[in-house]
Amino acid sequence: MADNIYKGLKQLGGETKVPQSPEEAELERVENPQADVAYNVRFTAPEFTSLCPMTGQPDFAHLVIDYVPGKWLVESKSLKLFLTSFRNHGAFHEDCTISIARRLVDFLEPQWLRIGGYWYPRGGIPIDVFWQTSEIPAGVWVPDQGVPPYRGRG
Repeated sequence: MADNIYKGLKQLGGETKVPQSPEEAELERVENPQADVAYNVRFTAPEFTSLCPMTGQPDFAHLVIDYVPGKWLVESKSLKLFLTSFRNHGAFHEDCTISIARRLVDFLEPQWLRIGGYWYPRGGIPIDVFWQTSEIPAGVWVPDQGVPPYRGRG
C-alpha cells in the first residue's frame, strides 16, 4: 500500500486504558478508501451501559449506529472505548444516545448517520431514542435495525 492510512492510529494494536468519561475518550478515524461509493456501515452495541444521573444505578441499552461515510471511517477500537466510557457516566437515556450521535457526526462528517437507542426498562418503562441527520441517501441499502419493541411478558 503506497499511502498507509493507518499510520496515525494510537489505540489500535496496543494496550489502551478505558477512558473514565466520554469527554476523555479519544475517537480515531482513517481516510475512507472507498469514498467514491455510498454505502452503509452498521455498529451494534447490544450491551451498552451508563448510569442514571439521579440514582447512580446502571442503565442498559442496545445501540444500533448506521452511517454512510464521507471522507472518514471511524476506527472501531476507538469507538468501542468511547462507548465503554459511558459505564461510569451519569446521564439520561436521551442525552447518552444523542450525545453519541452528535460526537460521531462532528468527528466524521458522514454523508448520513442514524442511531437507535433501545433502552431496557427500569421502573417498568423502556425508553427508545431515535435520531438521524437527514433522509437516507438515494441508492444506499440500510436494513431495518432489527430490534423488536420491548414486549415484556406480552
